[in-house]
Amino acid sequence: MGEPVQVWATWFPAEGPPKSFIQGFSVEELKMSARGQAPFHFQVGKNRMEENCCRGMMRVDGHSVSWDLHYRSTFRVTLSSKGWIGFSRTPHSDAIFSGQVELDGRKFSGDPLGFGVQGHNCGYRHRSFWVWTHAYFPRDRGPASTLEALVYDMPFGFVFHRAVLWHEGKEYVFRNLKEINPSSKTMQWNFCCVSKEGLHLHATVDGSGPSLHRLVYAKTDCTGSFEVRNNSLSSASILIEQAGKPAEPLETRIGAVLEMAGGYSGI
Repeated sequence: MGEPVQVWATWFPAEGPPKSFIQGFSVEELKMSARGQAPFHFQVGKNRMEENCCRGMMRVDGHSVSWDLHYRSTFRVTLSSKGWIGFSRTPHSDAIFSGQVELDGRKFSGDPLGFGVQGHNCGYRHRSFWVWTHAYFPRDRGPASTLEALVYDMPFGFVFHRAVLWHEGKEYVFRNLKEINPSSKTMQWNFCCVSKEGLHLHATVDGSGPSLHRLVYAKTDCTGSFEVRNNSLSSASILIEQAGKPAEPLETRIGAVLEMAGGYSGI
């Protein structure tokens, strides 16, 4: 099943199919901060991640990939934290990236270089199914808004589901997602929900485009593998409705990521 520590890099070209590069390392090469220690760091080989930057270099299957990036943001959130099951945290939800990425001699650099999300996931094993999305909505006036949502199976037949909207400098948490025609086959996710403040949200995320990528994940106990479908150039649109205010639509053509795993059929 390969080495137990892996570094992944995926190239999503504007035209053409995505390509993933995976390099394995032994546990002895892994260096990381202790539980609860700050600042956070993770290093294996020439690849290192810190709280506000990451850098690395890989040579896989005749390809050379390197990156040296810094990121900054105004919003962070813990989407899920379920003890021994694991957690899903997003230290940089509305991240702005600067620095350089190089693939086979092609260099891309800038300040800013791009926008998106930086997060951490942890668990003793992968869940039987999950659906996760993150969308970044640039706005003509004011800072960007972001939406992140996560659904996964829990023990005893329970299902975790939560969404968090960062909009106009305020966090809105949704725990009552109602899905519309859910299907793991179409790579489309439609849901609506209401926050405790009475904000209504309608969301549509479409990951069925040409950047749909199918990845093979190894199970953490090395007993086999399973398929994960990811599109990091997904489109997304949301409609925000609040009492006393006009409805506000937000849309991004390629600024969302949608990921699905397992035979998910809705909650």
